[in-house]
Amino acid sequence: MVMNSLRKTDPKIYELIRLEEKRLKEVLEMIPSENYPSPAVLEALGSILNVKYSEGYPKKRYYQGNKIIDEVEILAEERAKKLFGVPYVNVQALSGSPANTAVYFALLEPLKGKIMGLSAASGGHLTHGLKLNISGRFFNSINYELGKDGS
Repeated sequence: MVMNSLRKTDPKIYELIRLEEKRLKEVLEMIPSENYPSPAVLEALGSILNVKYSEGYPKKRYYQGNKIIDEVEILAEERAKKLFGVPYVNVQALSGSPANTAVYFALLEPLKGKIMGLSAASGGHLTHGLKLNISGRFFNSINYELGKDGS
């Protein structure tokens, strides 16, 4: 990604970003939020849309100035409905935890559904069935471990 303004304004931060980008290109991160996005995704995340606060739902926002954001969100909804073959979607996940919880409750029957996830000791996430998380209280959680060599 071209960052000429940042390179001129703050060369140290620019260099640190470049080092992290290099690191991510050289490893396979198994944490979804840490995985290396495509150049198109990086461009979208670096766009003016990233600094837009748009509380509410399309065409029902709490303040004006969201016409284009509404169009972006409606397009994302249409694409997600088509991709998953469903009549309704919400593309406004706040973070990985609410997103995981939404998927579990959409696809599994509480108290009967099973989820399998990497154990916390091996680097798994709280939403992968730990009892202190809703996922561990509402679903039958089966955790797996990694060996000392990472396999």
